[in-house]
Parts: sequence; C-alpha cells; structure tokens
Amino acid sequence: MSVSRPWWRPDLDTGPPAIAIEPEAERSAVPFWALTAFSFILLVAPQEQFPVLVPLRLALVTGATALIGHLVDRVMRREPLTVLTREIGIAAGLLAWAVGTVPLSVWPGGSVEFLGFYLRSLAIFWLLANTVSTLRRLHQLAWALTLMSVPLALTAMDNFLDGAFLPGGPPVKRILGYQAPLTGNPNDLALMLNLLIPLSVALALTAKRRPIRNLLLAVVAADVAAVIVTFSRGGFVTLATVFAVYVWKVGRRPERIWACLAVLAVLACLPFLPAGYLDRISNITHIDADPTGSAKLRWNDAGDAVRLVLDNPVTGAGVGMNALALYQTRQGYWTAVHNVYLEYAVELGLPGLLLFGLLLVECVKSVRRVQRRVVGVPALRELFCLAEAVQVSLVAFSVGALFHPVGYHMYFYYVAGMAVAVRVIGDDKHLKAA
Repeated sequence: MSVSRPWWRPDLDTGPPAIAIEPEAERSAVPFWALTAFSFILLVAPQEQFPVLVPLRLALVTGATALIGHLVDRVMRREPLTVLTREIGIAAGLLAWAVGTVPLSVWPGGSVEFLGFYLRSLAIFWLLANTVSTLRRLHQLAWALTLMSVPLALTAMDNFLDGAFLPGGPPVKRILGYQAPLTGNPNDLALMLNLLIPLSVALALTAKRRPIRNLLLAVVAADVAAVIVTFSRGGFVTLATVFAVYVWKVGRRPERIWACLAVLAVLACLPFLPAGYLDRISNITHIDADPTGSAKLRWNDAGDAVRLVLDNPVTGAGVGMNALALYQTRQGYWTAVHNVYLEYAVELGLPGLLLFGLLLVECVKSVRRVQRRVVGVPALRELFCLAEAVQVSLVAFSVGALFHPVGYHMYFYYVAGMAVAVRVIGDDKHLKAA
C-alpha cells in the first residue's frame, strides 16, 4: 500500500535511477569545526559583547587551527593538500594578477598591505572547498550559519524598535548595524542576511519534522524583516532577487504550493512595511529625489570609476586602491566605488574583472551541474536543495555586488568556497548507483 507524500515535501520519487553518495573515510573533523568556530566569531562576534575575549584573538586562533589542522591531516594521509578545480585555479590566477600589478599600483605599499586582507578571504575560500568534504558537513555548516543569522536579525529588529539609529540625524533614519566585522553598517548587514536566507530555505524544504520546518521558516521571516528595517536599497533589490529566483525555481516543481504561499505572504505583509520604506526604495530609480544625496553620489562615483578604467584598462590602479585613485581624480572627498565589478576593473583592470567574472560564473555552473546530476534522486534531495541554495546565494551576490564595495571581502568568497565544496561532494567519483 503506497503512502502519499505530504504536500510540503518535494516529490522526487520519479526520475533517473537512484544514486547515493559513495561512503568514504571522513577526514579529520578538527579543521571543519575550527572553520565553523571561525565563522561564528566572524558573524556573531562574541568578542564585541565580551571585551575580555579580545586579547585571546579567537579569529586568529580558530583560523590558524583550521589551516594547520587541514595541512597536517592531508600530510598524515599522504593526500594532496588541495582539491584541484577550475574555481581554485581561477582564484589562484586572480591572486597572481593582483600580486603582479602591485609594482604599478598608485601606492604599492598600500596594495601590499591590502593583499594581507585579501589573502584571508582566499584562505577561507580554500578551506571551505577542502574541509566541507561530505554532505553531512555541508548540512551541519548550513545549520550553523542559519543559527548564526538569528542574533543578527534580532539585533536589527531590536535596533529599529528601540530607535537605535546611525548618529548625525540624516533625513532617512538608518538602524545601527550588528557589531561584527561583516555587519557593522546596515547595508553590510542586509547583504549578509540575504546570502544566508537561501540556506535556511533549503533546510526548511528538506526538514522531515514539522516543528523543525516551522522553526526554520521563522528564521527566514526574521531575516527578511531584518533586511527590510535596514532600509538598504541594495538589500531590497538583493532580497527581491532571492525571492524571485526561488519562486521561479520552486514554482516549477511539485512543491510549487510553497511558491504560492510565499507570494501570498509577501502580499499580506505589504501594509505592514515601515513608514517611508517605499519612498526609500523608489530612490533606486529616482536618484534626484533621494533626500540623503547618497544615490546621486554613488552614481557619480560610478561614472568616475568608468573613466578611470578607460584611462588604465589593463593593470588598473592597484589592488585595494580604488578609493585613492578616485580621490586623485577629483581632489574632493574619499569614497570607494560601491560596485564590486567596477572595484575590480578600477584596481586590477579588465583582466582582473574578467578573472573575477569567470570565478563567479564557474561557481554558478558547478552547483548547477550538481543539481542536474542529482535531481529526482530521493536519497540526494538534501544535496539538491543545498546546491540550489548556494546557487541562489551566488546570484544574490551578483546582484548585490552592484551596490557594495566588497569585492575582496568574505561575503563572496565564503559562498564561493561552499560552491566548490558542493562540486566536490557531487562529483561523479563520490556517487554510485544505489
């Protein structure tokens, strides 16, 4: 006697022959959990709440533990130190180009110093690609990041309700960010939450128990509300992208009821948007109506950046030097261009922009290949949904990149590292006929 599948669960019983992940000896857990601890320190930043932790330099300790632990484990097993994928190769090429253009930088010493910052992002990218080596670890990391988003979202909503706004009394009141390296201002906070939301959605789609699923949906709702109260225009566009991509993807599958419910929920919540929010969002297309003047300033910065690229299209101004290059062209004020693509083009020229674009595209292609490989396989439904979540996060970043000066930060490189991990987990040699 067949048992009907609940309406909220993906119907993946039809399709290609079943396959499963090939069991293999799991590598040392020390690097993975050290990397997870590093992520907690990076996002939740307990050292900001408890200053007594600052001298312990927890980020350095956990990051170094993950790195050394991984290298020792690979040497002890006599295995290669790294997986070799196109993404790893492109990232290495991008780093080599950044280093090679340092002598031509407008400030070589500043570029050398900035490379240390960039290397940290690349190190996390590399560690994620190598330590998140099983579906179980990918699941654990997704859960960890989902739970880490909760204090960020609750703090954002608490700041909004308590009137904890940025000082200076601007025409549009913006909440304070979360006190952590990647979420210190409301725009960065919105970007981070937008990148984490897809992971929570994936876990909700694959949750087997209703209380767990409801908890995850509550986290998604809190994250969405937090993005809205940041009054971030880029955050809104990125959030809308996440929503649209998921409605399109889920709406074509048997669990399309989820997409319908999401649309109805959005429509039901429209009357409860904060006062002035729609006016703020309208400034995306009506920049002259922006009372803060920031929209017009960003537009002017983009124009200046394009002119810099045209003046030096090959080597650029040097890694980390776009703000200095812009200042030298106008001799008025210091601002970095709020656009990742222009950031790479100004600093590393068109070759640098091309390499970054190739890295982004290759990451998207990799997770798409995994989805096509495992779609319709009940045993790998979780891998499918998590690969889809990483893809949505990459697409979200590709849109959010139009509004943020974060080309070398960990926002992209963290998600890109997860994309490489998904690729390795879903590689043919790790799958077998069930």
